[in-house]
Formats: sequence, C-alpha cells, structure tokens
Amino acid sequence: MRKIISMFVIAASLAACGGKKTEIIAEEPLAQIYANAYAEFNKNHYEQAAAEFLKAETQYPSSPYAADALVMAAYSQYLDKDFAGAILAADRFMRFHPGHPDVPYVLYLRGMCYYRQVSDVRREPGMSTYALQQFQQLVQRFPRSPYAKNAENKIIILKNYIAGKVMYAAREDMARQNWPAAISRLQSVVADAQETVMTPEALFRLTECYTAIGVPSQASGYTEMLRKNFPDNKWTKKLETKTDDL
Repeated sequence: MRKIISMFVIAASLAACGGKKTEIIAEEPLAQIYANAYAEFNKNHYEQAAAEFLKAETQYPSSPYAADALVMAAYSQYLDKDFAGAILAADRFMRFHPGHPDVPYVLYLRGMCYYRQVSDVRREPGMSTYALQQFQQLVQRFPRSPYAKNAENKIIILKNYIAGKVMYAAREDMARQNWPAAISRLQSVVADAQETVMTPEALFRLTECYTAIGVPSQASGYTEMLRKNFPDNKWTKKLETKTDDL
C-alpha cells in the first residue's frame, strides 16, 4: 500500500511540474562581462572589476579569454590590496594555464603579493621567504623575461632582509647567552647569505660566541675569514680595535 501511495505522489508531482514552464536564465554574454569589468577597472573600482573578470572566467572557462580574465582579476585584486585573493587567482591561472605566455608576469605578480606583505623584521611572519621563492622561480625559468631584472633586485633586497631577521634572532640568543642557538643562526647567514651585508657582522659575532664558550681556535678561524674577505669593513675595524684592547 505504501508503495502504491508513493507512486501516486510521484506521479502527481511530475504532472504538476509538467504543467509549469521552466524559466531559462541566459548567461550574460562574455563581451558584456568584459565591458563591465574594464569599465569598473578604469574607474579604479578594483574589487568590482575583479568580480567581473572572475565571472568571465567562471562562466566561460573554455574561452580564449579565460586566461586573460584570471590575470586581470589577480591584478585588480592586487591593486585593491586583496593579496590573498590575488594569490588565489594567480594559483588558478598557473594550474589551468601553465604554458601561457603570461606565466612570467603571474609569477612576478604572485611574488609582489607576498613582497607587499613583508613587515618589520621582528614580527614578519614569513612572507619574505614566499616572495623570494617566487622571484627566484621567475629568474630561473624565465631569465630573459622583462620582469627578471626587477625580480633580481627584489631577490637581493629579500636576502638581506631574511639575513637581517636571522641576525636579529642571533643577537637575542647572545643576549641570553644561548650560545649554541646563536652560533647555528650565525653560521646559516655565513653559509646561505654570503652576498648580503649581514655576513661581516655574522663573522664578527661568531668570534664573540666561540670566545665566550672557550673555543679560541674556532674564534680565530672566523677572525681570519673576516679579515681576508672584508678588510675594510666596519666590523673588521671593530674587531681590530677589540683585539688591540686585549
């Protein structure tokens, strides 16, 4: 009996549906979406422009303009300082259009999203490392890209910045007389950031650390390294003054 009742209910429902006209909502033409997107963009309404560009890509993912829509969406969000949204759009672009000619630009844009979020050395949560990875990938994969030179300059800045973070932590360790931690950090600067301005100070601090723990042979080794590689640096001169005082 339950089966029979259920069949009647289903039949009645189908009949009711059959008596109504289904409303079909046509998609907005791609040209119209693009016109709206660029109109918002030209008025500096970047949030609205990004929404329209994303709509174009979502509704017409197979269109030849889908990749361009993602690039413009990411750029609009970047200008709106919505860096998280811009990174998501850039990631989507890289996932679906890995061989597109705009890949170098998207790598640069993604790097800039992280770069713009770099803050104080003492509080910075790691955005500098993410930015460095993007710029390095750009330079390695596309060395002739028009964005490569700018990326190289950013790499130098970021390496110095990251080394500065390590040096700040090392000084804190030294102040607490946590010599093993300080030595580890300082050695990482010498090994991984040789081209940065932090290297001479790192060598100087290593001589202090090894002197503090009573290992003069290691201290003298770093002293010699500092004198040989940075003869005119202020940290070398400070070391010489310190030696004379002794």
